[in-house]
Amino acid sequence: MKPARVAEPRPYHHGDLRRALVEAGRRLLEAESGSDISLRAVAREAGVSPAAPYHHFRDKSELLDALAMEGWDQLADQMRADLAPTEPGQDRLVALGIAYVRFSRENPAIYRVMFDCSQNHEAMPSKLREEGAYRLVRDALIESGLDPSDEMGLELASTAVWCAAHGVAEMVGFREFSPLKAHLGGEEAFLRALLSRLTLFTAERERPAG
Repeated sequence: MKPARVAEPRPYHHGDLRRALVEAGRRLLEAESGSDISLRAVAREAGVSPAAPYHHFRDKSELLDALAMEGWDQLADQMRADLAPTEPGQDRLVALGIAYVRFSRENPAIYRVMFDCSQNHEAMPSKLREEGAYRLVRDALIESGLDPSDEMGLELASTAVWCAAHGVAEMVGFREFSPLKAHLGGEEAFLRALLSRLTLFTAERERPAG
């Protein structure tokens, strides 16, 4: 009888392991539609040893943070693409809002992780604030007329835009809006009409004094 073959240990090095683990985590998120994944499952999906992920992530929360940041990068890319054909001004805020809602609809699992992770952080990641999706919103508000020297006003307006877009993303699938969508010609037309009415920020600066 031939001796049983001993399985060779799977190597921990396999190119860019961190990238492979993030991609494996993303696949699992999309397959399972939630954040209930483990480092062991991610290692199995990536084809590496169970210990390998710990060379890059202390625990599952760090992996989820990496997945969330990947989602924010993808959202910023989609926003930039949707901004490209628009002119400066209020229409750019509408384009950003539509891109945001579309992203949430097309990537529900990663979108949920992005916001679940955000709740646990005391401050926004500097990358998001300085060059990501948040910065795109801030710049569009300045283009629409907000005073860039009014830091508090700009911060409040940017936060309000985020809250409004997030609310639309959470509610856009409600059945009660179906008649409005049908009347306007579809979901994107509904989004454009809805977001176009969120003009509180520019309206405030245009209001006559006195």
